[in-house]
Amino acid sequence: MALTLEEKKAVVAEVSEVAKRALSAVAAEYIGVTVEEMTVLRVKAREDNVYLRVVKNTLARRALENTDFECMSERLTGPLILAFSQEDPGAAARVTKDFAKGNDRFEVTMLSVGGQLLEPSDIDKLAKLPTRDQAISLLMAVMLAPTEKFVRTLNEVPGKLVRTVAAIRDQKQQAA
Repeated sequence: MALTLEEKKAVVAEVSEVAKRALSAVAAEYIGVTVEEMTVLRVKAREDNVYLRVVKNTLARRALENTDFECMSERLTGPLILAFSQEDPGAAARVTKDFAKGNDRFEVTMLSVGGQLLEPSDIDKLAKLPTRDQAISLLMAVMLAPTEKFVRTLNEVPGKLVRTVAAIRDQKQQAA
């Protein structure tokens, strides 16, 4: 069933609003993917806060205008599903990559982060980006490491003195 002009405008406005807030985007061809498989993909995307949408390419081009993902417009060909990461830059890449592993008919065709169009082979790099919580944890570990090392170094001086005194005591006890 064809969309009316008002429905098309609503789709463009919705996708454009999501694209303006998104951190990264992934486009993938889904030819031959069954409805059941697509439902599984949508459920997983919802769990990971990834916005998925199948949009006609002409509407997608209009929706991506004046966003960081405008660079994708030229390569929008064929039936594509667009995935936008809402909170975590690697979320859309992880969801689509995991789905593509189990489904050979689903193929990632392009991805974009920060206004740059990346090759599909870069999906592994994007998918391996840490989540916000993981990034904070890594940062805290890096910030805590010098302090821990300093405390261990300070603790080593009295520890070494105690070991030396104990060694002298043991030596005197054995000599006596």
